[in-house]
Amino acid sequence: MEKKEAANRNVIALGFVSLFTDISSEMVFGLLPLFLTGPLGASKTLLGLIEGTAEMLGYTVRMASGTVSDRIEKRKSIVLIGYALSAASKPFFGLAESWGGVFAVRSTDRVGKGIRTAPRDALISESVHEAKVARAFGIHRSMDQAGAIAGPLIAFMLFPLVGFSGVFYLSLVPGAIAVVVLLFFVKEKFAPTAQARKSISINIRSVLAERKFVVLIAIMGIFSVGAFNFSFILVRSSDLGVAADMVVLVYAVINGAHTLIGFPAGILADKIGKETMLSVSYGVFLVSTILMLLATNSVGAFVVAAVYGAYIGIAETVQRAVVPKYIAGHLRGTAYGLYNMVIGFSFFVANIVFGFLLDSSGIATAATYSIATSIIAIAAMAAFQALGKSKG
Repeated sequence: MEKKEAANRNVIALGFVSLFTDISSEMVFGLLPLFLTGPLGASKTLLGLIEGTAEMLGYTVRMASGTVSDRIEKRKSIVLIGYALSAASKPFFGLAESWGGVFAVRSTDRVGKGIRTAPRDALISESVHEAKVARAFGIHRSMDQAGAIAGPLIAFMLFPLVGFSGVFYLSLVPGAIAVVVLLFFVKEKFAPTAQARKSISINIRSVLAERKFVVLIAIMGIFSVGAFNFSFILVRSSDLGVAADMVVLVYAVINGAHTLIGFPAGILADKIGKETMLSVSYGVFLVSTILMLLATNSVGAFVVAAVYGAYIGIAETVQRAVVPKYIAGHLRGTAYGLYNMVIGFSFFVANIVFGFLLDSSGIATAATYSIATSIIAIAAMAAFQALGKSKG
């Protein structure tokens, strides 16, 4: 019982770290698309390029940090470096005078996230039994997103008083609190085995030898090449008539839906199957994209935000929770790194293509692209599950 309580404390402590980090991040990111396309005059294509490139950098770093954490048999120290880098970088948005400055800071923040994410996810999975890992990720995700609700609301209250730069500077406070919680309350959980401490290249080859895992992340990649990020929901909201100072509330709705769905999605995934819940998340994204295409006013913008937030809540919980089903504990850092590299490259493609199509051809063409990739991924996941059952 004492061991179980200690594991739960670790998950909850990591949840608080993410909560305060997301307050910091979402104070900034709820305003950043408007800061770029407004005062700095960036196009939607450039917005997609900045978001996609920064995300790809972060996801690529996750491969390295995950494999290194397996090799040195430590998670917490790498996680700490990542959170500290992100916390320190965000206030520098307040000094940016061009899209290039924003891009540099955004990339630094995403590299910090990349450093911490794979070893943190491995640490969460090592803190609980595999049968309850989706529940653990659901707890973590919901706490993370509670911060993502508070962040935009804080930005909404502060923005009229301090403007873009003031909000960016003040984001340092919750980011620093997150680092303190991590330093003093999160415990290392890596359990060395006789198989551990192999070379990084051997670990990578061992993960790639797990064919079911490779096929699964390939399907995730197919879906993700059409899964644009939240910035385009915010830009679309502005197009639908949501006032500039109200767009952060649209972002709060995204994060609110995300928070509400994360924990129950984790519980349900443990019961009915994580792959099934992944298909559900793809279907919810499909619905959000169709609604984004059909929406005609500001009310529609908030509906789209709620559905899109539900998709994020399910996907972000279940995609990470499915990894331990296919990969042994001593290789999970490497596996999470590989997973994140595939997803990151796919998001890079998605944001650039969606932004370009939005600029050049309009919302109908851009939405059709994302609808098509979602349908293909849903069909591929159904085939993956059917083949698994037939071989079982």
